[in-house]
Amino acid sequence: MKRVSVDIGGTFTDCFVVWDDHYIETKALTTKHNLALGFNEALDSACGEIGIKRNELLSSVDSVRYATTLGTNALIQLKGPKIGLLATAGFRGVVPIGRGRSYGEGHSIEYQRNLPNASRPQPLVPIEMIRTVRERLDYAGEILLPIDEHDVRTQIRDLLDNGAEAIVVALTNSVVNPEHELAIQRIFLEDYPEHMLGAVPMLLSHQVAGRKGEYVRAMSTIMDAFLHKVMYFGMSALERNLRDSGYTKPMLVVHNSGGMAQLNSTDALQTVHSGPVSGVSAAEHLAKQAGLGNVVATDMGGTSYDIGLVVEGGEKFYDFLPVIEHRLVTVPMMHLVTLGSGGGSVASYDQMYKTVKCGPESAGSDPGPACYDRGGMKATVTDADLLLGYLDAENYANGHIKLNPKRSRQTIEDQLCDPLDVDLVDACKLIKSTVDADMANGVATELRAFGYEPADFTLLTYGGNGPLHACGIANKLGIDKILAPPFASVFSAAGAGNLNQMHIHEMSCYMVLFHSGTKTMFTDYASFNAKVEELERRGREDLLRQGMAPEDVRYRLELDMRYGNQRVQTTVTTELNRLNGLSDVAKLIAQFHRSYGDRFGEGSQSPAAGVRINTIRVCAYVELDAIRFKDIRPSLKTAPAPTPVGHRTCHFVGFDEPQETAIFDADALIHGTKIAGPAVVTTAHTTYLVEPRWHMEVAAQGAVWFMRDTAK
Repeated sequence: MKRVSVDIGGTFTDCFVVWDDHYIETKALTTKHNLALGFNEALDSACGEIGIKRNELLSSVDSVRYATTLGTNALIQLKGPKIGLLATAGFRGVVPIGRGRSYGEGHSIEYQRNLPNASRPQPLVPIEMIRTVRERLDYAGEILLPIDEHDVRTQIRDLLDNGAEAIVVALTNSVVNPEHELAIQRIFLEDYPEHMLGAVPMLLSHQVAGRKGEYVRAMSTIMDAFLHKVMYFGMSALERNLRDSGYTKPMLVVHNSGGMAQLNSTDALQTVHSGPVSGVSAAEHLAKQAGLGNVVATDMGGTSYDIGLVVEGGEKFYDFLPVIEHRLVTVPMMHLVTLGSGGGSVASYDQMYKTVKCGPESAGSDPGPACYDRGGMKATVTDADLLLGYLDAENYANGHIKLNPKRSRQTIEDQLCDPLDVDLVDACKLIKSTVDADMANGVATELRAFGYEPADFTLLTYGGNGPLHACGIANKLGIDKILAPPFASVFSAAGAGNLNQMHIHEMSCYMVLFHSGTKTMFTDYASFNAKVEELERRGREDLLRQGMAPEDVRYRLELDMRYGNQRVQTTVTTELNRLNGLSDVAKLIAQFHRSYGDRFGEGSQSPAAGVRINTIRVCAYVELDAIRFKDIRPSLKTAPAPTPVGHRTCHFVGFDEPQETAIFDADALIHGTKIAGPAVVTTAHTTYLVEPRWHMEVAAQGAVWFMRDTAK
């Protein structure tokens, strides 16, 4: 197997190359003005390790997979086309009004409560660019008012005359019956065919989002249209870069649903947060192969700290209404929580609480932390880690970035020591303690929100800064065991290399499996089966269009179920792709009952309230070759104790006196090696920090377990 997978983050571009039995991991600083430059630098480093040229490598690999932040950056900078919106007559205010609290989407509770200073995000569609058309469907899709073609032509012409560069069509109840949206598209193409110079794209809401909800469906389509141009040109530039370097196959793009597809089968909105999703997918793959059970995946990079859940049994966690850059949308996106905590997170003085605040602002890759010596003027977590003794100033990022401790010392003294009235070491300890506590609180809150306890999960830590802060996070959580997986520094990129080609289609529905009032069971099997067959057809056509063989297509049926009118929904993955009798309905209810009890405790189920299905979701996929992780569980194998390459004075939270700390290099990471803390292991792409009262054990394939030394 020969494969290249890339995760372009806010600070670093991670590259993972599979070359037969060789696995190569490299990093380069992200070049935001031209993502291809950072990719080329990282790939050239991998080529140097293999001993071949870039053209030779790219002409030999079976695929190149991309997870990119291009869409996220466009939303942050509000760089996009002028969009026009067509809505149903009488619904012109749906998008401007939102759901009443649009100012607070994606913000903290404290921000949402600060009503005097509340402000909505800048609209992607100004209200003067919204037009309505005369048509109406009822909740069941029955036509109440036929569409007026003359009115449609008038409204489209008006939007184009006012400078619309993209048009979104979001009609009421179109997910139940898309006839009117399709009619508008037909009229539009008759008057403005695609081959015309300067053709304007038209996006239909029912093709972007399959759930009910006028506002979130319209916002999903608007954001997709807003990102369409920048993604088209940006990803096309990446693909041209591959073509110029000898790669002739279709480029594959990672989706935030946990799959991937060719560029011509990818919606722009599907690429947002695709990098962190790749990491969660890799965690799922690793947990299944190694038998780890429940896993909480945590990715600490230079800009953010991403948290995802992997539960034994294959249950998927999706965000039904994810918030992307403070805008509520509805797409089947793998559930993630992102905190503004990373190595580049800015540490500032909090005047209200008279302490340190870390993030969400980040120094990014340009200019980066102060110690990068590239013009950064703000203290960051990386600056504190350097002054505490954890980082090697000469060998950071495999020696490509020389760190300047004088710059770190100056910024922290000026910005934190004076207002806090503490010395330099105490200020750095406070930065580390604060960022570790923020991440630990995020993990605990996420697990308990889904009805789980941290003790029931393996904490998986990866990313460039994950192994560096693992013990500090565990100290705050009160857990005793952590796993840094194989290829920890580029684990998300490795996950992108393991994804299947997959498309997810879903449909809102209202199906009562057990009616609490009449005490009757669901019997309309034909209706259920027809919906599943339609969703399978859509997914199958997506994959066949990309050259997949029909016999290779597989399907996974997922149902969002709940008791009665509860707001809590539980996703049930079932092998019952069709319902053929009451016994199948009973099996489905029993599976939901068990899943609900596992999450919220046995006895919490409420079948007397009724059982209903709210959403049917079908994942159509083709399984591809994947990296085979070895058995990375702790073993009894013991390697000779490694010899430190040196010693350094380090400072640790909870210890008043500095600690003499053994320093090791990557040669110490041999299967069976045990290293007692305090210790630092510096590798080409990350740093493993073993704090006092901890030790580390190296497992197969470079996996590292951090164990609390309970005897001490």
